[in-house]
Amino acid sequence: MLQTLSTASHLPANRNDTRGDRSVKARLTLVGLAGLLAVTSFLSLATGASDASLLAVIQSWIAPLTGGQIELSIRDSIIIHDIRLPRMVLGILVGASLAVCGATMQGLFRNPLADPGIVGVSSGAALGAVTMIVLGSSTLAPIAAFLGVFALPLTAFAGALITTLVLYRVSTQNGKTSVATMLLAGIALGALALALTGILIFMADDQQLRDLTFWNMGSLAGATWVKILAAAPIIIVVLLTVPFLAGGLNAMTLGEATARHIGIPVQGLKACSILVVAAATGASVAVSGGIGFVGIVVPHLLRLLIGPDHRYLLPASALLGASLLLVADAIARTIVAPAELPIGIITALVGAPFFLWILLSRRGFLDL
Repeated sequence: MLQTLSTASHLPANRNDTRGDRSVKARLTLVGLAGLLAVTSFLSLATGASDASLLAVIQSWIAPLTGGQIELSIRDSIIIHDIRLPRMVLGILVGASLAVCGATMQGLFRNPLADPGIVGVSSGAALGAVTMIVLGSSTLAPIAAFLGVFALPLTAFAGALITTLVLYRVSTQNGKTSVATMLLAGIALGALALALTGILIFMADDQQLRDLTFWNMGSLAGATWVKILAAAPIIIVVLLTVPFLAGGLNAMTLGEATARHIGIPVQGLKACSILVVAAATGASVAVSGGIGFVGIVVPHLLRLLIGPDHRYLLPASALLGASLLLVADAIARTIVAPAELPIGIITALVGAPFFLWILLSRRGFLDL
């Protein structure tokens, strides 16, 4: 099925788009975004409350290639290798994942307001993760012991998948998905998931409560190589899978009936899209907590810049999403240094006004 979807990638993303072919601009944008990610990655390693020398660490990496050897202080080595480097890698994975999930959902539902956070998928993932955090040492102890480091991302994935399936089932009737129903059902499902999460938080002990409070606001502070090992396989598989959905998502912009007539397996496309969004959202929420609005801001900005062709929109979203989250993380850990602001607060401060701008610019979207 993925091969069928990919062969349709030459289809125009919107038959009403009269602005011409923007593929050259899109390719140049991809190159520019790759350069931006390299710069933001360097800044992520160099930025923090500590004055650890990134230059010394880089020199220690290069020295063996030139036959030399540079002695690195234990302090600099720990800060860069064990704190900032895993934090940077996790930021890239989570940022790319959230942005690609947003672009995929917007393409599938043909609406720029579709986002895992807005329609309750992130809340469902959070419910799964909180369930494992609170009950993993008691009721769910056998499951936690069996799954090991994968227990948290897998339970978060299960929560996201169940929420997404219910959302799709409620908002789809006779093969047609109602955008208004999807948004309203997403709000209801998100509220239900938050209520159940609140019950679990009420059951938590003092240490779990402190951890959950900070985790719920979103942060990369607890990044470790173990967390990356748990989440990275899921996220990487999703990032490698979504390009095969580009042709189908392009065809979906012409309408489901047209997509079927040109040979797109619409139901299969929906199933694949739902699965990858649930998997990536679950893994991301499990390791970083609730980080919102990345999935709305990034795809919408890129759609304005390079157009709606998902062949370019999906990889561009991954690159810009990773860069945006690294910048937000750098701000979060320096603006109130030596303390640290939850990264979810930074993304909400930027994303909420942007969401309102989209809403006001599309006043009639509930009539669709």
